[in-house]
Amino acid sequence: MTFTNYYFIRPTNKRNYMKSQIKISILMAVYNTNFTYIKRAIDSVLNQDFQNFELIIIDDGSKENNRELLLDCVEKNEDKLIYIRHSNRGQSESINRGVLNCVGEYITILDSDDEYKPNHLSACLLAIHNYDLICSKSATIVDDIKDFYIPDKNDLTKLIHLDNSVLFGTLFGRKKVFSRINFRSGFAADADFYEKAKLNFRVKKADLRTYIYYRNIPTSICSSIKSKNFSTQSTNDEF
Repeated sequence: MTFTNYYFIRPTNKRNYMKSQIKISILMAVYNTNFTYIKRAIDSVLNQDFQNFELIIIDDGSKENNRELLLDCVEKNEDKLIYIRHSNRGQSESINRGVLNCVGEYITILDSDDEYKPNHLSACLLAIHNYDLICSKSATIVDDIKDFYIPDKNDLTKLIHLDNSVLFGTLFGRKKVFSRINFRSGFAADADFYEKAKLNFRVKKADLRTYIYYRNIPTSICSSIKSKNFSTQSTNDEF
C-alpha cells in the first residue's frame, strides 16, 4: 500500500514515544467533522483513567475550516496527540495509515463523532486477557428505538441489532492483528476485518459498553445507507 501527499506531526519528546513505553494507540479518522464532536472525542480520550496511550488523528483531506482549531488542540496536548493529514481516501484507508505510524502494543479506534467512557481503555485491557482481538458492545445514543438497528451487511434492505454487529470503535487488539489485516473500503469494513481476524487470531465478543456510539447524527454513513435502502419493518438478528 502506497500513500503520498500527506504530512505528519508527532511530538518531539522521544522518551515518551519509545515503542516499549506506549501501551495503546488510538486511531481517529476525521473528515469534515464538526469540531464540537472532534473536541468531545479528544477530551474523552484525554480523560481516561488509563493514560499510557497515543491518539493519532488522521485528517482525511477535510475541506471544512476545522484545521486551525484541531491543530491548536494538538499543540496543547502534544505529549499525547499526533496529527496526520493526507488527501481524501475514506475512513478505512485513513485507519490503515494510522496503523503504519503507531507504536502502541495495542490498537483501537475512535470515530470522530463518538466518545469513550472514562474507563474504556482500562476495561478493554482487562477484557482482552489472552485474546488477540476483542469486539465490544456499545452504549448507544439514539433519538428513536429504531436506531438500535443498522443495515445488514449481507442484505442492505434488512436490519440487525447493533449488539449483533461490529463497529470500528469497538475493536481493540494487539498491533500484530492490525498490521496483518488491512481494512478494505466500503460499508461493513469493520465486520469484514473481524471475520478475517477470526481465521488466524484468538478473538472474542466482549460484554462491555464503554464505547459511546452516537446514532442520532443523520450525516453518518450508516444513517445514509439505512435511509436509502431500508424498505420494510422486518429485522434480521443473525449476524
